[in-house]
Amino acid sequence: MTTKTTAQADAVWEAIDDQRARTADLLEQLTDEQWEHPSLCEGWTVRHVAAHLTLQQQHVGDAVAFIAGHPRMLRSLTLNATIHDSALIVARELTSEQIVARIRSMIGSRRHNVGVTPLETLTDILVHSQDLAVPIGLDLPMEPTAGRMAATRRWDTRGSWLDKVFRRIPLEGHRLRATDTDWTRGEGLEVAGPIGAILLLLTGRAVALEQLTGPGVDSLCPVVSRSA
Repeated sequence: MTTKTTAQADAVWEAIDDQRARTADLLEQLTDEQWEHPSLCEGWTVRHVAAHLTLQQQHVGDAVAFIAGHPRMLRSLTLNATIHDSALIVARELTSEQIVARIRSMIGSRRHNVGVTPLETLTDILVHSQDLAVPIGLDLPMEPTAGRMAATRRWDTRGSWLDKVFRRIPLEGHRLRATDTDWTRGEGLEVAGPIGAILLLLTGRAVALEQLTGPGVDSLCPVVSRSA
């Protein structure tokens, strides 16, 4: 492994740890009502999203053990169904305090789910922390460097199997430009704003349009509304 590659890996894991710590801090402050509030993920509460974040270190053996303990998971025939059902199970089995403790316990570890890279782990914690914070009106700033790494990975994996877990917003004919870090992708009508909002757009969150400006936003709004 080269020094550059090691430095890049360190930067990704440092960003993951930072976001995990800040997400756990936020979750500790929530009331019972906020835990049960709908998140940005359709059909998921804040509790469901937080429970999902405890499942970022599943190797093959862990997945097999989880399924063995919950055989009805075998009925989850798609990746999205598996993700959904596993989060609901954990949300029922763990208290709020246990969910927070599990997220904190992952800080410093470099384990990640089988079949994905640490950049998917980073994207997961960055985006889902917004999924739970935004609808309950709490501010959880996204560090621009972390957002840039995740947005680059999302842009580079468009059309791959990794893209299938996200709602697709057609971005052809648009130029995405971050205003808080050096990041630009695409060609066409400009869509500009914080890299965190761009990452939310790249992962299918329509709420991101509220933070973005430019002629491209006007062209995207009708498309997003029709696909909602």
